[in-house]
Amino acid sequence: MSIRVETDDSIDIVDVTDQVAAAVPDIEDGVCTVFVNHTTAAVSINEAEPQLLTDIKQFVETLSASDDWAHDALDGNADAHLRTSLLGRSISVPIRNGELALGTWQSILLIECDGPRTRSLTVTTVPAV
Repeated sequence: MSIRVETDDSIDIVDVTDQVAAAVPDIEDGVCTVFVNHTTAAVSINEAEPQLLTDIKQFVETLSASDDWAHDALDGNADAHLRTSLLGRSISVPIRNGELALGTWQSILLIECDGPRTRSLTVTTVPAV
């Protein structure tokens, strides 16, 4: 299943927990993998509290300065590629009793590093055997 997500800023964070939960088929137990189909966006699990999201944006900005990277000669976004290489492009979440088994404060977050853009997430589930 694919989910489309619109981002608004060059660095942006979108809580996609509800969209991912809606994409999980009717299976009792298993695992759900969320993969972002882009090289300049990441996916993570963290708290979606507004002040923390501001902190995460600020932290992401510090991961790589917008220096004169070699890749910038192609399209000027080497910093975004470097940031997402550190952040990661997939997460796995257990499915228990037909629901995502996230902790109380955990949310699935798309982290945009080269926006604004339209992003795609692939959600894959595997039932427990």
